[in-house]
Amino acid sequence: MRGLGFDVIVKIVTLFLVGMAVLAMFGKLRLPGSKRLASAKCPGCGRYRIGKGPCACGQGGRT
Repeated sequence: MRGLGFDVIVKIVTLFLVGMAVLAMFGKLRLPGSKRLASAKCPGCGRYRIGKGPCACGQGGRT
């Protein structure tokens, strides 16, 4: 009777670890549009540029 609680805890921990592994697999997938997002960053400071003008830091121009 005492081992019943331990079995439930082991099952919960196992399911949690399997769920984390599945989430890790999905996290490694490349999302469409990631290349476009990477090109929208300023090469100088790393901030996202919005619009067609140059970055506020003055180092990265729009290409």
